[in-house]
Amino acid sequence: MFSRMFGKPKQETNALMTLDKLNEVDITLEMLEKKEKVLQKKASTEVGKAKDFTRAKNKRAAIQCLKRKRLYEQQIEQLGNFQLRIHDQMIMLEGAKATTETVDALRTGASAMKAMQKATNIDDVDKTMDEINEQTENMKQIQEALATPIGAAADFDEDELEAELEELEGAELEEQLLQPVTTAPAAPVHVPAGKQPARPIPQKRTAEEDELAALQAEMAL
Repeated sequence: MFSRMFGKPKQETNALMTLDKLNEVDITLEMLEKKEKVLQKKASTEVGKAKDFTRAKNKRAAIQCLKRKRLYEQQIEQLGNFQLRIHDQMIMLEGAKATTETVDALRTGASAMKAMQKATNIDDVDKTMDEINEQTENMKQIQEALATPIGAAADFDEDELEAELEELEGAELEEQLLQPVTTAPAAPVHVPAGKQPARPIPQKRTAEEDELAALQAEMAL
């Protein structure tokens, strides 16, 4: 409780400070990578020198070049281990920070929920819900009253409606009976199959004919 009042816990503060320091080592990591490339280039140079001395039959000088190459390779491996340790430490601290922030968020949410539950009484909730239901019912009655047309009859005489419908049906039937009888359409004349007029087969125009037709249309315009 006192840690929340007067600041973050000392352990968490130290972890965040360490994480900030590790975020600043990007320059150091870049420097280590550049140094590693330089050492790799020197090792390759020593290999080339060793080959030259071997061609010149200078065995002792070639061996010295290979020794220096081994030293460079050891330094390269050491620099790689340094970079790997720094990256591992950063990953671990970032994970610890995420865990701490998650726990703090859950703790804050639990405290807020507990406070809201203390401030909320079940009797007050029931009373509020009753008021909401009552207001909703009143509003529904008001809307129904406003939706009723002014001067509209609430009830209709069903017998009168049935009689009016029978009159309409009788008038429709009488109108159908007074209409003149139409004659049946004449049967189509069947032409023998051998004497049917031949239809001309449409000829497909060529591209030249299409171009000529388009040119004639433009000249006509």
